[in-house]
Amino acid sequence: MALVPDNTLITDTPEQGRELAIMLARKTIAAIQTDGEVRQMLRPGYATNADSLTMAGHVVAVEFSTVAAANNYWRT
Repeated sequence: MALVPDNTLITDTPEQGRELAIMLARKTIAAIQTDGEVRQMLRPGYATNADSLTMAGHVVAVEFSTVAAANNYWRT
């Protein structure tokens, strides 16, 4: 499993960076819990839990921060 697609964090735009951050967060969860059936079973529990959703958003924010830094915050 490639945890960093194309082995780079460089993107053309912040929007692509955000999409990459979401993908990285999802791949991280899949790498930690490798059983897809277990992930599907757990999904209803966290999909309706505000704290779980907030924590998931935080993971994406951390990934986006990393991508943004790798892209020099898209300075021109």
